[in-house]
This record gives sequence, C-alpha cells and structure tokens, in this order.
Amino acid sequence: MNGNKPVVYINEEKCRNAYTCVRVCPVNAIEVRPQKAHPVILPDKCVGCGLCYTSCSAGAVEFRDSRSEVKALLESGRKTAALVAPSIASEFEDITDYRKFVGMLRALGFNYVHEDSFGVDLVAREYASLFEKAKGKYFITANCPVIVKMIEKYYPGLVNNLAPIVSPMAATAMVARDLYGPDVATVFIGPCIDAKDEKNLYSSGSLVDSVLTFIELRELFEEAGIQERTVSMSEFDPPHGNWGALYPLPAGIIQAAGIKRDIVTSSIITASGKEEVLEGLHDFDLYVDYILHHFNLFFCHGCLLGPGMINHNERFRRRALVRKYAQKRVNLLDKKKWEDDMKRWSKLDLSRSFSPDDQRVPDPPEEAINEVLHILRKGEKEENMNCTACGYRSCREFAITVAKGLAVPEMCHTYNMRNKQEYIETLRQTNRKLAETKKALKESEEAALKEKEAAQSASDMLNSMLEKLPSGVVIVDSNLKIMHSNQSFINIAGEDALSIAEVVPGLAGADLKSLFPFNIYNMFTFVIREDQPVLGKDVRFGERMLNISIFPIKKNKICGAVIRDIFSPEVHSEEVTARISEVIDKNLEMVQKIGFLLGEGASETEQMLNSIIESYRKIKALQEQKKQ
Repeated sequence: MNGNKPVVYINEEKCRNAYTCVRVCPVNAIEVRPQKAHPVILPDKCVGCGLCYTSCSAGAVEFRDSRSEVKALLESGRKTAALVAPSIASEFEDITDYRKFVGMLRALGFNYVHEDSFGVDLVAREYASLFEKAKGKYFITANCPVIVKMIEKYYPGLVNNLAPIVSPMAATAMVARDLYGPDVATVFIGPCIDAKDEKNLYSSGSLVDSVLTFIELRELFEEAGIQERTVSMSEFDPPHGNWGALYPLPAGIIQAAGIKRDIVTSSIITASGKEEVLEGLHDFDLYVDYILHHFNLFFCHGCLLGPGMINHNERFRRRALVRKYAQKRVNLLDKKKWEDDMKRWSKLDLSRSFSPDDQRVPDPPEEAINEVLHILRKGEKEENMNCTACGYRSCREFAITVAKGLAVPEMCHTYNMRNKQEYIETLRQTNRKLAETKKALKESEEAALKEKEAAQSASDMLNSMLEKLPSGVVIVDSNLKIMHSNQSFINIAGEDALSIAEVVPGLAGADLKSLFPFNIYNMFTFVIREDQPVLGKDVRFGERMLNISIFPIKKNKICGAVIRDIFSPEVHSEEVTARISEVIDKNLEMVQKIGFLLGEGASETEQMLNSIIESYRKIKALQEQKKQ
C-alpha cells in the first residue's frame, strides 16, 4: 500500500520554503537546490527521526500513513494483535484509566491487546547478559531505530558496536506469534515514526505487519466514533511486564535490566536528544577506549516525546506521568507469574545483525568551500559570526553543506539581510531613476505636443498659401492617384474635378487619368518612370492651352506639377508677363518661408515645394532668355 513511500516526505502543496526542516535535520538529508521549487527529503540519507515533521509549522512534512493498511488487516478476518508501547501514559493522559484504553482498542477490532513492556523486560535481560560478558568491548544499545540508522549510514565503523539485540517491538511480536501462531497479524502502536521502517528488517517484514503512531490511532478512534465513555474496561492480555513499563524514559531499560546506575560504578552512559546523541556518537567513535562505557542512546528525549505523538513538550511532567503509570502496573503485577513468563520466553532468539550503509558525502575541496564563504561574504575570519541561525554549528559547516549541493546561501540569515538591504537600496535608486525618467518623459511629451501643434500650424499655413497660388498645383503617386491639389488646379481640371472636390477635398485619391487626356497624364507617367522633369510644356486641353511643368519628388513614386492656363488674359502682353514674374517671385518667397516654418522634417510636402520653387526658377530663366 504505502510500503514504497518514504517514511518521511514533504508535501509540496503545503511547503512554504521556510527551510526549518533543513535546519533541524541532524544528517543533512534534506536537499535544497535552486532548480527545485521546494526542499526534498532524500530517503537513502534520512534516518526517520521526525524532527522535520515536528518543526514544520506549515505541516508540509508528512509521514507514511498506515491507517488504511491497519483497517484492511482488521477487516481481513485474521486474528490481529495490538502491541502497545508503554508511552501511552505520556500520550493518552486524557483517558482516565488504561483499561478504558484497552477497551477502545478491542472496540476498534483488535482480538488481542498486549503491552510492549514485557518485550522490554526480555530485551533488558539480554542487555544485562551482554554487558556482563562484554570483556572490554563496548556497545551501543539498538532499541531506537533512528540510532541504528544513524550508525549504519553515518558511523559505519561503529556497526560492530551496535548491541546485536532486537528492539522491544520485535520481542513483543515474537511473543504474540508464539502465543497465537504464525498467522496472527501484529500491529505495533507507539510514538516512533521510524518504527514503520524498522518492521521491514525482521523476517522480510512478516514479524510486524504494520505500525501505527499514536497520532494515527487517535484518528482511527475518531473515524470509528470510539470514545472512553462508550467502551467497557478491559485488561491487557498476558504476559504482563514488570519495570519494562519505564521504557519511555531514556534510562528505563537500564533499570528494567537491574543494572546499577551509580555514577562511579555504572558502566553505562545514557544520552537522549539530538545534541547529546550527536556528541555521544562523536565521542564514542573517537574516545571509547578512554571513556570505557557502554552507551544507551535514544534520539528523542525518551519515548515519552516521540514524533508520532500529539504533543512534544512538557518533558518532565510527562516523565512523572510515566513513572506513576509504571509504579501502578508493577504494584499490580503477579511477580511469580512474571518470572514464569520470563523463563518460558527466554528460549526466543532475540539476536539480530546490522549492515553498514555508508551515506557520508566527502567534504568538497577547500576551493569550493572558500568560494561559498566568499559568496556569503564570510571570507574573513572576523566575518564568521557562527550565529547558528541556519541550523549549522558554524559558517564553515554551512558552507560545506552548500558546496555539497544540499543547501542554498539564502538559508544564511546575515546573507539574506545583507541582500535585502542591497535590494532595498537598489529599489530606492530604481524608483529615483524611474521618477526622473517619468519627469523627462512628461517634458518630452509636452515638447512633442508643442512640435505637433507647430507642425499642424505650419501645415495649415502651407495649405492656405497653396490655395492662394494662382497656378494649379497637384501631387500624384506612381498610380497617378492625386495625393493633394489646390483650388486653381481643380478649376483648370474642369467640371468633373469641381464635382469630385465637393465630396473629396483636394481630390485626394482621384484618378488623374479620369480628369486629363492621355497626352497629359502620360507626361506624369514619364516623370515618375524616368525620374526626369518636364519643364514648360505647352499642351492643348479643350479650348485651353496649358503650360505644364512636372518634377519628380520621390524617385519612381511621387511627382508634382505646376500648371498654368496661358490663354488667360495675363499672358497676352509683356506687361502681363512681368506681372506673372512678379507673382512668381512672391510665390517663391512665400514657399521659402513655408519651408523655413516646416523645418527639415517636413518630408514629402517639403520636397514638393522645393520642386515647385525650382520649376519657377527655371521658368523665369526661360522667360529671361526669350526676352533677350
């Protein structure tokens, strides 16, 4: 069902990238890479301690859910035994009597309910024997699955120092199988998340069929509607345990073994919690020949604060709850029956073995570490604050982890603060530049508006001046379509042009070929095609004689023309000719003024005016030659 799922994993939909999980991981088993949106727990490196689960405020870290697996077992028809850790005293203080708790388990569907304390007693006796026969070899207890994984993966040289004894969970499961036969299904219920992986280590996973945390058990009670007030009291099935009920306390198994705990004479050191365990393994690895003690290690502060419990605080109050529960159970115990039970199941083979699974990553080269320190701006010794806010003991240790690709610089508090300040300053400068750019843009818009208004004014003036010219002026494109013309041209073109002009001002878009015969519009075609002017050409048009000058404006695309009706009264005498010359001079002056107003950017209209000016100059020069 969930066997292939890691015991602990990150739900990316819930993850907020706070990196708390990365900071608390004792073995750097959570990878943070820039190309990945969220941290990732590496199953091969994970030891299942559950610190990431208990520290994630967003609830993004989850553990393998066994509820469906257990419900399937309860509904399968197989006889099913619940193996309950004595930590119930710490977790289920809301249930007034442990016998009510047992009744709730039976109501859930379990045929048998055993307390794990008897398995603790069996294992404790094995430890007493092992330590007595050690003869100079020192051991580390193997009751905590997290400790076992940590040694196999990160202290493989200490594998031979792991006590070759099964955990109390496995011992209790062996007793249940011996009582009810190999077909009985066993479900361990306790505070440990990593026990879900530990069950797979025994007899290919068949010794313990499933593992429920106390959190999951509460959820099953709620789903089934089982409450203390709805069930009858029931006692645990025998065999009952003795001082194994103290197992939730770190030194509980030592007391259950009857081993002296005197500081001077005891040969065992007990340590619990992340910091003590990491320091203990370090010292055992390097200095065991000097320390000369066995180590009893629990990664949590005892099994009374495991990650599979609802609460993970008030350690000393919970310690008192366990002590009172154990005292009550021991007071009710039939010691003679317990001795007989211990003798009966002493035949069980409680031995086990371990295998190194080295997951250590070699430290990166010094150059890579220094490069990370430089990025973090901690290259100088005085810059290494070692504030530990990143979750690592020193800036160098954090830099090594970053260089290994398991963390990112953004996890450094001072690096983030510095980047934040630099970002704020950059943002401030950007805003200032943006304000300056906005101001310049506004000024540019105002200047452009003024230029547009000036150009419009000049254009209006140009059109007004063109309309006042006595000669016809027209501009056409390569298709002989009229682009612009003045009123004099429209008058010369005749009635059709006047009719069109009433609808289309300036004859814009009208076809020149529809207004003039072939011999006239063919001259326009020639000028556009050859890019050569036609000057002072006299052409008959109806009853009129037109003097036409055509000039290229835009090569092969646009040309302009000045057309005069030479049959008009003004051309009949030299005096009239002189007056025309005078008018031409004035027109030229006017056109030049227009060009000045328009400036250098007036484009096609300006080119047309220049062509007109040039044509008038050439016409005047021809007239001067005729006079001579």
